[in-house]
Amino acid sequence: MSTGRVIGSGPASAHTVRLGTRGSALAVAQSTQVARAIAAASRRIGADLEVELVEIRTRGDVDATPLTRLGGVGVFAAALREALLEGACDLAVHSCKDLPTAPVPGLRIAAMPAREDPRDALCAAGGATLANLPRGARVGTGSPRRAAQLLAVRPDLEVVPVRGNVPTRLSRVVGSVVGADGPLGAVREPDLDAVVLALAGLRRLGLDAYASQVLALPGAEAEPVMVPAPAQGSLALETRDDTGAGAAAGACPAGAAPKDSPGAQAVASDPGLSAALTATLAEVDDPATRAAVTAERALMRALEAGCAAPVGAVAAPTALADGRAGLRLDAVVAAADGARLLRESATGARTDAAGLGAAVAAALLAAGAAELADLHASLPGRGHREAP
Repeated sequence: MSTGRVIGSGPASAHTVRLGTRGSALAVAQSTQVARAIAAASRRIGADLEVELVEIRTRGDVDATPLTRLGGVGVFAAALREALLEGACDLAVHSCKDLPTAPVPGLRIAAMPAREDPRDALCAAGGATLANLPRGARVGTGSPRRAAQLLAVRPDLEVVPVRGNVPTRLSRVVGSVVGADGPLGAVREPDLDAVVLALAGLRRLGLDAYASQVLALPGAEAEPVMVPAPAQGSLALETRDDTGAGAAAGACPAGAAPKDSPGAQAVASDPGLSAALTATLAEVDDPATRAAVTAERALMRALEAGCAAPVGAVAAPTALADGRAGLRLDAVVAAADGARLLRESATGARTDAAGLGAAVAAALLAAGAAELADLHASLPGRGHREAP
């Protein structure tokens, strides 16, 4: 349903783009950020787009079942993708780490804006760090990846599975100063010593002051190191093939468009909207972000990793010896209890980001990753997804 919010209202000749979003505070914040970027980019190139937010309810927002039993973080993307294919919206904004690696016929990732900080953050009572949490502290996370890496550093911790949107999870540490967001948990008295959350989400909600420790990426001198989920901190703007967004930089076809859907017919009957959206999304797309995310997702695809696999990956820009733009990709596969971690890294050309991801995955498999962790851990029939 429409939220009634129109962003970037322009002249009477402006085209309106319907942007599908989940209803959580974080999703709306992300979608509003994207809508403003689209409106501003369209003005720069003379395309004059305005953006209407359309809220889409997803099962992951209303069902308290652990994500690993619902089928993984891909459950958040499913309803948005259905709305796109049915023509209820023209674009959808996803947290890119929520997207299954397998393509969906009729849809494509048309743009990836510049990435927010991909690191994880510890949010602990009293500003504690991971090192000085009390022995046996209760730390909340619904992510097997985060749980394994926490236990690798602090095996004495009690890892508590948690669900709910960012403010809801944070309120379990800091109490009612942060309100619950959505139906998966009311504000309660604090019952956890800490939670681990994505720094990007905290920043987008203006809650990053609650981060007591930002956990370091591989290569940093600081400890402890936590490798984030593939594509963490990045957003994906997905469209139907028939919107014309295929001309956007780096867009990848994903199959035949549903030509008979009302949305497809609407776009086809408005070539001005299609052309304006194509040009605007090309302006919004960030090639460095797309390359990094491509490498990380290629690794997950090559590992055939399921939603419950404790796998992390992060790529960062680097310069190659011959002066070309390169990427360094760091990845980890962990035993569920954190008792053993396999780490691999490699550097390659940014133009072959997918090949870099496949190479690091091959190194992990050669080192015994498949024996260390159940890489296929997910619900039968749900497909392969990134770790949450």
